[in-house]
Amino acid sequence: MEDTSKYLIRANVTADGVVERSDVVGAIFGQTEGLLGDELDLRELRQSGKVGHIDVEITSTRGTSQGHLTIATSLDKVETATLAASLETITRVGPCRANLEVGDIEDVRAAKRKDVVERAKELLRTGFDDSVMSSDEILEEVREYVRVADITEFEGLPAGPRVGDSDAIIVVEGRSDVLTMLKYGVKNAIAVEGTNVPDAVAELTHHRTVTVFLDGDRGGDLIFEELSQVGDIDYVTFAPAGTSVEDLDHTQLFTALRNKVPFESVSGANEPRDAIAATDGSQTPAPPVSTESPADGPVQPDSSPGLGADSDSDSDSPSLEGGVDDSSTVDSGTESAPKSGATSTDSREPQSRTVYDHATEVIRNGTERVRFLDADGEILEEGEASDAQALLEAAEPDSVSTMLFDGLVSQQLLDVAADAGVDRLVGRLLGQFTKRPTSVRVYAIDDIAESAP
Repeated sequence: MEDTSKYLIRANVTADGVVERSDVVGAIFGQTEGLLGDELDLRELRQSGKVGHIDVEITSTRGTSQGHLTIATSLDKVETATLAASLETITRVGPCRANLEVGDIEDVRAAKRKDVVERAKELLRTGFDDSVMSSDEILEEVREYVRVADITEFEGLPAGPRVGDSDAIIVVEGRSDVLTMLKYGVKNAIAVEGTNVPDAVAELTHHRTVTVFLDGDRGGDLIFEELSQVGDIDYVTFAPAGTSVEDLDHTQLFTALRNKVPFESVSGANEPRDAIAATDGSQTPAPPVSTESPADGPVQPDSSPGLGADSDSDSDSPSLEGGVDDSSTVDSGTESAPKSGATSTDSREPQSRTVYDHATEVIRNGTERVRFLDADGEILEEGEASDAQALLEAAEPDSVSTMLFDGLVSQQLLDVAADAGVDRLVGRLLGQFTKRPTSVRVYAIDDIAESAP
């Protein structure tokens, strides 16, 4: 009855004498019998389950009795109120004069609703995770998962997933450096994990084009010294003085990689970091590069600031599907081949940056930035992708030939690009266009090939 009851009738009872619970219950049934007719007869209501158990608590003190009773009902409001009023007609309990007065009628459902409200308040206060992630935090968490998922091992050493099959590798100091490289899309880095260079890394350097990328501190100098003795290094670069590779942001990391120098130009220097062009914006000049071919083959500096994509030597054309797996290797796959031990007679020709190179840096690496190129492929301006429209509107008319945009190209952005005289617009994704200006060629990143001029 407790689960189906709607109301609780509560009443107080007093008697001029000593009475017990059974006396009170008997008086209720006996003195209300026939009072309200058959439909509201208390015995009938009890048998049909419309009235529940009559709870009575009574005590006797100094020859008088006081107590209270509770009756649960599933009747409607009118019937319940009528039944409650009938209880007040009771004038005797057992042999004693008595008085029964209804105190209140409680709506059980209202009490339950109150409990629901209070519990709901508590759940609102404690049951929800109040941390609401911003869009940047969501993207960063997903990227972090991808970075951690991408890191693998090569001969027990932390490495990017492309170390095993790439023609070029980047040797860094520790696992955190490999994670930083993965963060910016570079998947062919391997860590030496300390100054004692593992045999696996030393052996690997004899078969790949190797760029050593070390911290700008004493530890980086020591690792470089040992690598120069046990390995076969092609290029060298350092993080800015006093900083580590893991501390670099996207721009600093790629700047350092672009400013690499041939190993031969610093191999005899007492302070190799001082012999390399500074990567932190200072005016330290780069050392002169010898154009003469050493005995083991010509080694020319990579003049391409675009860090071309690394391709497999047995592939006719690099796949665009997986992004730039090793875009940050200073040697591109077309520029260098795996070392075989034989004397090389090929000469390396400098390559200019292509639209594909720029698109790789800005879009495939997920920088959330925009870059403007002039007709010669030179960078005019670069900024946050969210400021793309404002930057376009502020640019000189017809000065921007190509626009690289790491985001969704909307109709509004396309219209602004057309008004600014942009010839070519490359975005991460293309939105739904109701009209396409004929003056702008618009592409998604996956639509352009590595050979794009």
